[in-house]
Amino acid sequence: MKTKCILLTILVFSSIAAFCNEFVGLWTTIDDETQEKKSVVQIYKSNNQYYGRVVKKKKNPDSTAKLSGNPKILGLDIIWDMTKKDTRLKGGKILDPKKGSVYSCEMWRDGENLIVRGKIAFLGRNQTWVPYKGTEISLTTEELVPNILAK
Repeated sequence: MKTKCILLTILVFSSIAAFCNEFVGLWTTIDDETQEKKSVVQIYKSNNQYYGRVVKKKKNPDSTAKLSGNPKILGLDIIWDMTKKDTRLKGGKILDPKKGSVYSCEMWRDGENLIVRGKIAFLGRNQTWVPYKGTEISLTTEELVPNILAK
């Protein structure tokens, strides 16, 4: 009986932790045209807001964003100021680094996948990001946003 209580307690707390961090983690982006895995974005939380940083690119790791100063896409925060409202992240922005365009952003889970919607007013488009599995695009812990693994 004692063992069952301990197992139930662990299950409940792990479910709560998973629900609280349903967006935080590593996500593989998929190219809209080729359907190939393109990059790994790390969603992280800081001061009750969510951000997304490109931590790995499959091709052209030295490519730059169409922004002032031509920063490298790798290491760039492309999502910022997202806040959780019900089951979605809203209110933030997302950058298309190839175009240099910034859009309003909304994200939600669809099963194990993450739906990312960039929009201007009511017009927009969705991208499906899949959980990072470590295949095709390898990643080291040095490439991650600091302290994300400790949370």
